[in-house]
Amino acid sequence: MNTDWVKIYSADSPYKAEIAMGLLAEHGIEAITFNKIDSVYLLGDVEVYVHRDLVALAKHILETTLN
Repeated sequence: MNTDWVKIYSADSPYKAEIAMGLLAEHGIEAITFNKIDSVYLLGDVEVYVHRDLVALAKHILETTLN
């Protein structure tokens, strides 16, 4: 993965990651997901990444909204 993208959030289900991505999109922040859930055992996480220049803002948005 390109080093310009930084993981800011990890969820145990895809819908939680989609909620996080929606919140970021509402604030104009582009985000991508990387699904690391094993298809057989259903173990793992879905990770949300943003551009490295937006890490602090994106984390702040998720911390104040999701908690």
